[in-house]
Amino acid sequence: MGAKTMAETSGDKKGILLETGTNEFEIVEFNIGEVNYGINVAKVREVITSADFPVTAMPQAHPYIDGLFTLRGRSMPLVNLPRCLNVQGSGRPKNIIVTEINNYNIGFLVDNVSRIHRISWKEMEPSPEVGDQSRVVGIIKMEDKIVLLLDFETVIAEINPEINAKLTTFEEAEEDLKARRSKEHIVVAEDSPMLRELVVTTLHESGYNFVKANPNGKEAWDYLQTLTKRDKPIRDLVTLVITDIEMPQMDGHRLLKLIREDEKLHDIPVVLFSSLINEEMRLKGLELGASGQISKPEINQLIQMLDELIFGKKAKKDDDMD
Repeated sequence: MGAKTMAETSGDKKGILLETGTNEFEIVEFNIGEVNYGINVAKVREVITSADFPVTAMPQAHPYIDGLFTLRGRSMPLVNLPRCLNVQGSGRPKNIIVTEINNYNIGFLVDNVSRIHRISWKEMEPSPEVGDQSRVVGIIKMEDKIVLLLDFETVIAEINPEINAKLTTFEEAEEDLKARRSKEHIVVAEDSPMLRELVVTTLHESGYNFVKANPNGKEAWDYLQTLTKRDKPIRDLVTLVITDIEMPQMDGHRLLKLIREDEKLHDIPVVLFSSLINEEMRLKGLELGASGQISKPEINQLIQMLDELIFGKKAKKDDDMD
């Protein structure tokens, strides 16, 4: 089989990526042993046959990593996903899923990649609380099976501490700017518990003290709808929305579309903060009316964008001059 791009695997990938606010997405289904898993097509660059790509061991590598492999002249780490998930595989993993997440290229060794499904985010349920399920962001019930959607961002963050560092490192502001930030009301939609906590904590530390965090787009939308029913100007209740793209129940693009179509909310700035910000996704965000788009884990860029959207582009310069 060799290397196979996702465009070849799924037909016309761009078609679904450029559809606007449908709340649908495509997953690549794969299995490890008897368990079926999924990953968003937008994160996958290629699916390759593991036997065709020799792996070079790395001294003192993270325990999840088997070593390095080379694809089209680029070396990248190979994660042994059965070992990472602590599940029993076949012992003869056939495929490597090559991903691009958070601007980071990495391969995941799996038993077998089977097919692609197009589904609605409404069909994905949050992972039930049954112990340590931090690597499962949702479950998709199909007629004859259940597919677990994995949180690959958390796995990568465990392997690459630089990601967590970037999620918690920001440029210190003057007290005057921090005081202005403290008066603003920010709504966040992020499904990963680990990333949600990191983002909220970092926003608080930067001076954005009022942050309403939601685990998916639907809960964020429901919360925003409660604000529209209050007898106050909407800008006094919500200043800006930060949303991930990939979330159960309602994705960030659908949330953005609903906000732009709402009579009271349509002028509220919305920033997409996601590991899926690539060229195609950026075009879709622009088409839907995103006020800004920042790729995870660049929290410092996110805070700078919030300042520009809320206070104007001269906010920081004026603050520095005071």
